[in-house]
Amino acid sequence: MDIVARNNVKVSGRRGGRPMIFSHGFGCDQSMWRYVAPAFEDEYETVLFDYVGAGRSELSAYSAERYTSLDGYAQDVLDVCEELDLTGAVFVGHSVSAMIGVLAAIREPRRLSTLILVAPSPRYIDDGDYVGGFSGADIEELVDSLDSNYLGWSSQMAPVVMGNPDRPELGEELTNSFCRTDPEIAKQFARTTFLSDNRDDLGKVAVPALILQCSHDALAPPQVGHYVHRAIPGSELTLMRATGHCPNLSAPEETIAAIKAFL
Repeated sequence: MDIVARNNVKVSGRRGGRPMIFSHGFGCDQSMWRYVAPAFEDEYETVLFDYVGAGRSELSAYSAERYTSLDGYAQDVLDVCEELDLTGAVFVGHSVSAMIGVLAAIREPRRLSTLILVAPSPRYIDDGDYVGGFSGADIEELVDSLDSNYLGWSSQMAPVVMGNPDRPELGEELTNSFCRTDPEIAKQFARTTFLSDNRDDLGKVAVPALILQCSHDALAPPQVGHYVHRAIPGSELTLMRATGHCPNLSAPEETIAAIKAFL
């Protein structure tokens, strides 16, 4: 299958410039980067795409077997890189895409030579001294609720994820994005996301990495950002004023400035 069509790949910006790939999180699509990606088009060749099962990707290409782990999504990223012959790219991954980018960069660092990890979490469940933000029972309840009533779960969960209750339009946008996603695919992606544990992968990252940690993030509390920073050799950590889990929507100017300062 044509990878460009399969993943709804869109290339903009400076042709021949350094590639910059923007990767969306759970229940979202490439439109979540519409306030951030254009700021880099003068200097970079920007690449946006939808994971299989999201946005305007080819749903017929979805395989429950392939996407039962984040490795399948990492392969999506590498497939796009190979199709477009991208090397030395900056990979900007939001939420679960941060760990997807970590996996892809470990496998092919010549393709992804810089990582920007926006609101990352290598594990959502607390484990001993590790603070992920949720107990095992919390995640089990979350997944059960999602299984029984996906649309209801979306309308309740999306505003919590977004934060910024004083700007309800942001929560509404994320709710609508969740609700546009195929429920069966979303259920599996949620399990893959919330039950994953990529802590052991962080120490294998051999490319420059920036962690953007938001304030008052319901999914990835500050302890998680500090953990990722300590675990990735030579990484940098920026603590953002932005609240919630989606600074690409709620605080695009601060997000752009932090990325540009690092690059």
